[in-house]
Amino acid sequence: MGTPSWNRVEVDRAALRHNFRQVRKLVGLGVGILAVVKADAYGHGLVPAARAFAEAGATAFGVAEVEEGVRLRQAGITGQIVVMLGVDRHGAAEAVAHDLTPVVYTLEAVEALAAQAAKGGCRKGVQIKVDIGMGRLGLLPHELAPFLAALRRFPSLYLSGIASHFPKADVEGDTITEEQYGLFQELLSRVQDAGEGPINHIANSATLLRYPRMRCDLVRPGISLYGCYPADWLHRASALDLRPVMRFATTVLQVKEVPAGQGISYGHRYVTGRPTRLAVLPVGYADGYLRRMAGRAEVLLAGRRAPVRGMICMNACMADVTEIPGVKAGDEAVLLGCQGAGEIRAEEIARWSETINYEILCLFGSCNRQVYRDSEEPGTQPVC
Repeated sequence: MGTPSWNRVEVDRAALRHNFRQVRKLVGLGVGILAVVKADAYGHGLVPAARAFAEAGATAFGVAEVEEGVRLRQAGITGQIVVMLGVDRHGAAEAVAHDLTPVVYTLEAVEALAAQAAKGGCRKGVQIKVDIGMGRLGLLPHELAPFLAALRRFPSLYLSGIASHFPKADVEGDTITEEQYGLFQELLSRVQDAGEGPINHIANSATLLRYPRMRCDLVRPGISLYGCYPADWLHRASALDLRPVMRFATTVLQVKEVPAGQGISYGHRYVTGRPTRLAVLPVGYADGYLRRMAGRAEVLLAGRRAPVRGMICMNACMADVTEIPGVKAGDEAVLLGCQGAGEIRAEEIARWSETINYEILCLFGSCNRQVYRDSEEPGTQPVC
């Protein structure tokens, strides 16, 4: 085994289990939960996150692609696995072979799945995606009836679910979501009038928090399972007690004294106004610590905040530790999460980066080695 990177993303499995149980407590036992683990579980690790949710009671999982579903099956994950981006002709065979539930919205996918299911001597359930205003994947409302008629021509397939997605459920003051939910209910009534009763689901984290009546048969929490809220205003109004799951830490490489008037990093866009102590950290935009955060970002050293000075480089950045005595090479620096009494949350980093907390988690998790801990075990500390 080689020398590990100085950088590490720590994932608290106990926090994953806690957050899933919080969602279960909120929605009650009568509503199913599809734990969304796509995109490497938002940077937290596909298989470890799915296992943690399963330990907390999850029996259904949402992935983006067939490959993710296959990995879960090979890791021993049971229960339903919904492939939310659907399948093409190449993925149909694996979807059937590994008992994955594909979302469908093209006849080509239906034909490929029907052929594979017939070949395997099984009857395969599929879920239809309808577009009620997201402008993304899915059938338009007027396409649903002819698509259902085509689907019924294949005896090796059956309709197991209908799903959609809201574009503005996380927007404070939004009014269009109610209208779109009405359209979704109208489409469901047409299917039920035809004698079919598939499960239906439309509620992501924002929807399940904001609109209890729109939880339908199943909710699809994503960001909330990872200890974040889909919007700051929903955090303030939330009934969920979520725990942050991810902590991003590194090691100080060097501490150096520079004089007043010293330019720092590329372009010398920051010039010291006094004698300054700098801690050099091996973290940069190649590690997901984006260059656009320069002049805004802060890190934790000795539990205190230290501003990042100068441009963030590909694999390095500099923190001003003039006001934090005793910082030395080898010390831990925290970019996300807690250290002592200090805390930096994903939402704050998202503001520095001009993006959303979802992207920050995905970036940090995908660009750095993941290590797993359990804050419920004796002798360990929670990520935050």
